[in-house]
Amino acid sequence: MAEMHAILEAPDTHTRSGIRDRAMLHPCFCAGLRVTELVTSPLTAVTWQPTPSIHIEGKGRRHRVLPLWKQTAEDLQAWLAVRGEVSTPARFVNAQGRTMTRVGFAYVLTKHVQRAMHNCPSLVGKTVSPHVLRHTCAMILFQATGDLRKVSLWLGHANMQTTEVYLRADPSEKLEAIESVVPPSLRRGQFSVPDRLIAILRGQA
Repeated sequence: MAEMHAILEAPDTHTRSGIRDRAMLHPCFCAGLRVTELVTSPLTAVTWQPTPSIHIEGKGRRHRVLPLWKQTAEDLQAWLAVRGEVSTPARFVNAQGRTMTRVGFAYVLTKHVQRAMHNCPSLVGKTVSPHVLRHTCAMILFQATGDLRKVSLWLGHANMQTTEVYLRADPSEKLEAIESVVPPSLRRGQFSVPDRLIAILRGQA
């Protein structure tokens, strides 16, 4: 988890772009969003009461609602405070005030991975793509719950077969995800996952 933490903490939150970048990286990882789901997310997609949640319109127009961790919600609120008035309804915009693109987000991620390498040398030589963020989220959920159905619901897959193939695919990325999330000294089942998240996942089974 040290590697992912270093990436999430890499943006300089003393700048507008850094606040925006952190607000993008956190939900992409913590909610396991597809890049398209992230960059097309409108301002109205997040509700704050009673529990901060993000509403996602995924593939095949499948709708799902995901709870946000406290830090993720705070990062999104920080970005809204400095976003300013722009013409696009999208939550995230580039320096020109236009909707953030997939390529733009990939550039942002690469920039902060390189920056994180200074504090986390184990990132050197590793490729951290937007897919790795989503994959790592899936691995954490699967390790925490042991239930493929819950991972499928969380990721917005049409069926569990897709999730099974997804978790089996890209073995090199899977190994990187496990190495960054599961320290060798920990035993299975000792992950620190919020009780509220587990309760919500159980309620969606």
